[in-house]
Amino acid sequence: QLLLVESGGGLVRPGGSLRLSCAAPGFILRDYAIGWFRQAPGKEREGVSCISSSGDSTNYGDSVKGRFTISRDNAKNTVYLQMNSLKPEDTAVYYCAAVWFQAPHCRLGDTRWYDYWGQGTQVTVSS
Repeated sequence: QLLLVESGGGLVRPGGSLRLSCAAPGFILRDYAIGWFRQAPGKEREGVSCISSSGDSTNYGDSVKGRFTISRDNAKNTVYLQMNSLKPEDTAVYYCAAVWFQAPHCRLGDTRWYDYWGQGTQVTVSS
């Protein structure tokens, strides 16, 4: 069973930055497409970004385009979400998700496409 572990969340002021990491101890992620989702209290889970297994294809939600960057280091078996210019509305629990998929494609926001999920990391943007 592939277990995903997110880290890097925390409290940051508006305009600040955070970098989230998604790792899978004991598993090799290079054949998995990875998605980042977030869920704020009382709201549905929202697709933030995704990256194909090779890293050649990425997608971003409209609300984060130009501010967030997804990347992966397959040598380190880790996927990152660099979040800049954070806003209070970015406050949510952030989850990474994975699906074994070798084609250069990923599905943004489709929770049913992903087979494995992490426990989430809290991101709070507040002054």
